[in-house]
Amino acid sequence: MAVPISQMWTVATYVLGQKLKGRERYPLVLMLEPLFRCNLACAGCGKVQYPPHILKKNLSPAECFAAVEECGAPMVSIPGGEPLLHPQIVEIVEGLVARKKYVYLCTNALELKKRLPEFTPSKYLTFSVHLDGQREHHDFSVCREGGYDIAVEGVREAVKRGFRVTTNTTLFDGADANSVRAFFDEVMSMGVEGIVLSPGYTYDKAPDQKHFLGRARSRRLFRAILSNRKKSWKFNMSPLFLEFLMGKRSYKCTPWGSPAYNIFGWQKPCYLLQDGYVDTFQELMNLTDWDGYGTESGNPKCANCMVSCGYEPTAVDHGFGSLNGFLGMVKATLFNKYEDRGALDLLNKPAQGGHGTLVQISEPVEREVEELRA
Repeated sequence: MAVPISQMWTVATYVLGQKLKGRERYPLVLMLEPLFRCNLACAGCGKVQYPPHILKKNLSPAECFAAVEECGAPMVSIPGGEPLLHPQIVEIVEGLVARKKYVYLCTNALELKKRLPEFTPSKYLTFSVHLDGQREHHDFSVCREGGYDIAVEGVREAVKRGFRVTTNTTLFDGADANSVRAFFDEVMSMGVEGIVLSPGYTYDKAPDQKHFLGRARSRRLFRAILSNRKKSWKFNMSPLFLEFLMGKRSYKCTPWGSPAYNIFGWQKPCYLLQDGYVDTFQELMNLTDWDGYGTESGNPKCANCMVSCGYEPTAVDHGFGSLNGFLGMVKATLFNKYEDRGALDLLNKPAQGGHGTLVQISEPVEREVEELRA
């Protein structure tokens, strides 16, 4: 597991503190979206489908800091959109680091190499670079030929400058398990701290609705990928969550574990669903019908979800909040090869689905992005 001891200690003491206070529901990671606009138009993303007047809006640094203080979570993930397009992103990151929040700035890295001199390496700052697999698969996923090479160049430069860097990979139906495993080798050779994984979630606004994974196919895919594991692979996430993806553990969703704040306010009930917004964090926690979400609720929107923002908080709560979970986490950290002959057989079977022709981002779209940045 590639999570620094200081970060693990901060999270562990935070979780234990919440338990001692008797809090059943508490945030672990704030999903802070300071903007929705992006320099990519990925087929599986539902963020950049907003109209231009929405894509032009930004959260101010003051609004970001207020949300962080109001929420109180020890970690802040900054997705988007593309955060590096925000004109005040450096000020936002510096303010969060000064507050000793562990920040994961999620980026497609098209702007990363150019922007790196503006940032200062810190144990509190990690660049989480979106790479969805090897070159061909990634470029198809982000609908941009050459995107992989630009992102890798940014990753290598960030590592060279002493920044913490992880990769963030979302897998969709038709993913080739052998290619993903080869991708892990490529990523680790770049010198990154670790890998973050998640199955894709069915955004209502996403142009491509055909390639999202169901739960059974997710478990089959991740069993093939994560069994018979190489020692060189490092994952920047809970080992119990990885076991959940492999089908070795059964967890309920913790939708309040990763609350989201963006230009519309506090998003109900989680980062992935848009069931309305409220003005304050306390309203989100107190007025949301949490029993109406998760696979056990019968909510069709949650039926196939296994993504990290809902289930990794559950795994972290289990790992640091109970003796059984802690022992399971230690075991999963020390003995994580997961030898599995059946998983090897899965690797020998051809991947189903796959992808067709690359959907290249068009010049008019690129020009529109430049106009929105202005």
